[in-house]
Amino acid sequence: MIFTIRTTVNQESLVVDILSSKIKKEDLNVYSFCAIPGLKGYVLIEADNEMTVRRAISNTSHVKGRGIVGGEVKIDELSKLLESKPLMKSIKVDMKVELISGPFKGEKAKVIRVNDMKEEVTVELLEAAVKIPVTIKAENIRILKD
Repeated sequence: MIFTIRTTVNQESLVVDILSSKIKKEDLNVYSFCAIPGLKGYVLIEADNEMTVRRAISNTSHVKGRGIVGGEVKIDELSKLLESKPLMKSIKVDMKVELISGPFKGEKAKVIRVNDMKEEVTVELLEAAVKIPVTIKAENIRILKD
């Protein structure tokens, strides 16, 4: 069963990290959980029952109110949010991105080149004193909305 958890907006990833540690530590029957980029203020969690979810989110930072919103969610209700989009088709030159892994994690950058064949992008860090191109795998960036 899938449940929707209400969280503080822009803290969805932090809640997922906290839940991950808590679920492993307490050995709860939670099968998956995720923060979907287009779904601000909510995290989805799949577990065997509602009580397991309530145990997982109890005393968890950034979980709002009672946590669970509206009970169980059907997978067909999520199909629009879970729709797959080809990553390389959505990345364009001059887009602003955030690096989500590696030594420059958290840095904002501008795309200067896209290599579809290798699924790599070359970016320039926006806040660097010297503009040095950095080539990374496309899966290690998150596109920022302007």
